[in-house]
Amino acid sequence: MSTQAQHAGPARATPARALAIEARDLVKTYPKGIRALDGLTFAVQAGTIFGLLGPNGAGKSTTVKILTTLARPDSGSATVAGLEVSSQAAQVRRAIGVVAQRSGADPTATGRENLLLSGRIQGLRGRELSRRAAELLDRFGLGSAAARMVRTYSGGMRRRLDVAMGLIHRPEVLFLDEPTAGLDPESRSAMWAEIARLSAGEGLTILLTTHYLEEADRLASRLAIVDRGRVAATGSPDELKGRLRGDTVQVDLAAAGDPVALAAIAGLVPGVREAGVTGRRLSARADDGATAVPALLAALERAGIGVHGVTAARPTLDDVYLRFTGRRLADAEEPAAPASTAPASTAPEGSR
Repeated sequence: MSTQAQHAGPARATPARALAIEARDLVKTYPKGIRALDGLTFAVQAGTIFGLLGPNGAGKSTTVKILTTLARPDSGSATVAGLEVSSQAAQVRRAIGVVAQRSGADPTATGRENLLLSGRIQGLRGRELSRRAAELLDRFGLGSAAARMVRTYSGGMRRRLDVAMGLIHRPEVLFLDEPTAGLDPESRSAMWAEIARLSAGEGLTILLTTHYLEEADRLASRLAIVDRGRVAATGSPDELKGRLRGDTVQVDLAAAGDPVALAAIAGLVPGVREAGVTGRRLSARADDGATAVPALLAALERAGIGVHGVTAARPTLDDVYLRFTGRRLADAEEPAAPASTAPASTAPEGSR
């Protein structure tokens, strides 16, 4: 549900503004010394979809809370829609819509009642509110269910209603915090299509947080890889993948071994670099995967190391995440596993 405001319509800043969101050196520490944000910095061009990609606990939701005036940073600053978040909080709330991870809809009210309430909170009244609610119910395919209690809605329907509630007052900037988490594949795909239409059709600026690689790759025109409260890399998905020359090679080992020794064996194979081991998976970069795979398998066989399978493919965002953070996104959702990197790739270029 979108955050509260006292008047209808977003507070408009300078029309020529190029940046819709700018975060500068944000730091946030929670009790017991938990550092959620550690100097996080990024900027979002107006009219684009910008993704914050990272695992749970990376600091994405804390960032959204600060940008939407729901939390204050310990240090650093931020602007949204050309407005200072700390000193112009009320104006910021009028300029934004927010769809939080958990549904903001009242399950004991109907879909229409939830939309009307959201509009009243944002200062809309009368025919303007009724027309806007009807428009959004129809747009999100909820017209036939508008009179039903939200508790009878499917997960996908509730999520569409959440987005409609965030759009009721025509915000300049829409925050979507893990908008498809928990949805089935069909509902997730439908939500992706609607998010893309919002940006392309209305020029709306959207900040999307996600831990789904495909979601970030498909929707974001630019994204920031977030790890441990910092931005490790920024760029378009294609730009980020383009920084990884050659192919990605992954070897599924028959048994776990010494990570340092395994990385060293792979690092001695011509054309193979940035070798690292997590658990029973050896990952590396290769100038030419088709050439490197036979040589790598031969080297492992000579060392008496069994292999269950091997793949070589063009880089993915998961490979980008590994390159800049030292671990894969799925592994980052859990306590960090021991990992070793060959000497040639001890410090990812551009990581911070």
